[in-house]
Amino acid sequence: MVEQLNWVDEAWSNIKQKVERTSEKIGANFPHASVDGEYVFERPNWWSAAFWPGLLWQVYQESKDEKLKEIAEACEVKLDEVINYFYTMHHDIGFMWKLTSVARYKQLGEEDSKKRALMIAHILMGRFNANGNYIQAWNNWSDGDDKSGWSIIDTMMNLPLLYWASEETKNPRFKAVAMKHADTVLSHFIREDGAVHHIVEFDSETGECVGHIGGQGHAPFSAWARGASWALYGMTLCYHFTGEDRYLQAAKKVAHFFIANLPEDFVPVWDFRIPEDVTPYRDSSAGAIAASGLLLLAEKVAPIESKLYRSAGENILHSLYKNYGDWENTSQDGLILHGVSHYHNGKYVDNPLIYGDFYFVEGIARLKGFEAMSQ
Repeated sequence: MVEQLNWVDEAWSNIKQKVERTSEKIGANFPHASVDGEYVFERPNWWSAAFWPGLLWQVYQESKDEKLKEIAEACEVKLDEVINYFYTMHHDIGFMWKLTSVARYKQLGEEDSKKRALMIAHILMGRFNANGNYIQAWNNWSDGDDKSGWSIIDTMMNLPLLYWASEETKNPRFKAVAMKHADTVLSHFIREDGAVHHIVEFDSETGECVGHIGGQGHAPFSAWARGASWALYGMTLCYHFTGEDRYLQAAKKVAHFFIANLPEDFVPVWDFRIPEDVTPYRDSSAGAIAASGLLLLAEKVAPIESKLYRSAGENILHSLYKNYGDWENTSQDGLILHGVSHYHNGKYVDNPLIYGDFYFVEGIARLKGFEAMSQ
């Protein structure tokens, strides 16, 4: 366990200073990965679009920096393009409007943000396939493509939008869909040892599970680190919103697997089960996601268990700050180095990633006692 947490105040100060600086350059855009020190911008419909405005809201919660608020609000308005076009929506719309519209509504009480978020919650609920009790991940990308039966572990982190919608409207339908999807994840995604499948394919007509696809993991039955972090955090959030013990036990199972497989510097390799001839790149984003989830998990268990999860989360964040952070370099937009986006596609391997930055900031915010945007 990190004995002295003085570094947390230092980390928060460095975060605020760097974000203030990079926000002037990035503006109301949607950064994804940093290449040669500069964040590459994606389209508004890209799955990671909300992590930059979400990061700004996370910092604004404490700093009340009006410039950060204005940029985050401008990003939210740009996302209206995705709503109006509609066809490019996917399972990650939960991320996209939870970290923009819900974040703004919670902090400022703005009605237009509430309306956007509730509209998106209805659309996300509409992706639920009752035949197999899962939320469909992607749409069909080309003629002859059929992804109607594909669901992915990442969707666990989109469920908080549905839980929020049920709380906001006092309508249990959203929560019911979220729980049915989470129960399918319990049955088909999380393995007995705590490792996690990225993609599970179902027969969209019968609901039968027909196979497992490796996706961004090394292989269908390897152990993709970011998938484990999505499951760890996602199941903890399900317990947070429902109080159902089965979700807590699943979160603990994945957490134990994740912690047991961490290397000496506490930052995971991109897949915990790769052959010796595959480069063991670290994935700082998986570490950051898991760390924020571990800190929440520590709040949900008995004191005798809490120390394990909290110390693991602190150790990961401390290592990310000290060993992977980039604070003084004005030629680097990213906060945290050495993330792995998509190994098989050779896409952004060993790069800073905006979602790694977001969850690192959220984790530090948790240690500071601030509300996390993911909840």
